[in-house]
Amino acid sequence: MTNPSLLILAGDGIGPEVMTEVRKVIAWLGDKRDLTFDVTEDLVGGAAYDVHGTPLADETLEKAQAADAVLLGAVGGPKYDTLDFSVKPERGLLKLRKEMDLFANLRPAQCFDALADFSSLKRDVVAGLDVMIVRELTSGIYFGEPRGITTEGNERVGINTQRYTESEIDRVARSAFELARRRDNKVCSMEKANVMESGILWREVVQEVHDKDYPDVELSHMYADAGAMQLVRAPKQFDVIVTDNLFGDLLSDAAAMLTGSLGMLPSASLGAPMENGRPKALYEPVHGSAPDIAGEGKANPCACILSLAMALRYSFDEGDEATRIETAVEKVLADGVRTADLMQSGDGTPATTSEMGDAVIAALEASL
Repeated sequence: MTNPSLLILAGDGIGPEVMTEVRKVIAWLGDKRDLTFDVTEDLVGGAAYDVHGTPLADETLEKAQAADAVLLGAVGGPKYDTLDFSVKPERGLLKLRKEMDLFANLRPAQCFDALADFSSLKRDVVAGLDVMIVRELTSGIYFGEPRGITTEGNERVGINTQRYTESEIDRVARSAFELARRRDNKVCSMEKANVMESGILWREVVQEVHDKDYPDVELSHMYADAGAMQLVRAPKQFDVIVTDNLFGDLLSDAAAMLTGSLGMLPSASLGAPMENGRPKALYEPVHGSAPDIAGEGKANPCACILSLAMALRYSFDEGDEATRIETAVEKVLADGVRTADLMQSGDGTPATTSEMGDAVIAALEASL
């Protein structure tokens, strides 16, 4: 049998730096766990624009469509701020998501015990937090038509359309219910059915899918604004939250800050199964390109390493190895190894990006 394929798109800013540490983990898996991937690399975002004049070359998209999983670093930076909207680095990432039809975005918000004091909330509110937000990613107001800026009378009008079909809601709901069955078996669906027709349809379809195929999963409904309040008030009441593209964008960022650092948060974007049974999939850290620290060895590679762990769990059915990596990261934090984003005044000298990666490898070695 051939090895599973992994396409690495390091991208811009701190993307190449954190991806270097991920490659160490990939090499370790091959050397010590007999888990080998056929790895190829290509360009995305500003790096692709510099070479091809587009943030995502057609050839790169073809590689992504054929790969068992794509691992992306980050895109964007001030160098590209003046580009036309159509070729900005972020358009490359959005095109990947759209063309691969990655409709379910999984954003875990997990608070490692060693970092509970870094949250803006009290320790007892966030310690042990483990929430998964499932955000619909390829429809809704970010893609709906009509859209644009027009003129009515003597003033400009900005238009965006919130649009969902039953099938789009159905498939992301099923992703959330399937995921809940592997966790604490609870789903909370969030929308604005009180003021939006798309929210009414969302609630109805999620309920129908539940009643027909997932009656064993506990389902609740909540308005998205109330959900945002509850995430801050008592986040541990949630297990899996499923919501639309716009609300998922907002709620997942709010949940991210409960954990203390964006540098610790991975994500997965999953689509329909391919012929080999694996889902179309793209994994990436949440933190973005952080151009202010790019090239300085200050970036935290843990989110990208944890994104690889998500790939092991959801694309390659290697849950035990995913847990091994997650446990190694947790041990490194408990041992006090921290990059600058995880330190407070007077904590000492922060670890470099490379030192953090090496510490994770050492923890993996110790796990054998």
